[in-house]
Amino acid sequence: MNKKELVESIAGVAEISMTAAEKALNSIMKAISETLENGNTVTLVGFGTFSVSKRESREGRNPKTGETIKIPAKKVARFKAGSKLSEAIN
Repeated sequence: MNKKELVESIAGVAEISMTAAEKALNSIMKAISETLENGNTVTLVGFGTFSVSKRESREGRNPKTGETIKIPAKKVARFKAGSKLSEAIN
């Protein structure tokens, strides 16, 4: 499912316009992004938890040349599924 299909699904289930559904989805994504940028977590009970984790720097290899390269440290987004989501997909 892509974003357009998700917006269509939200609009259908909530019985709202596509424009309103897209605004709602964009607002949710923006709120989650801003919260993660500030280093906090977002917990949606039953659905899951979004968090930020730090990945340490490491050495890797350029697959084309075999040369060793240094991969810098960075922050990555993580998602842990909640109990209701896990039950729904199993």
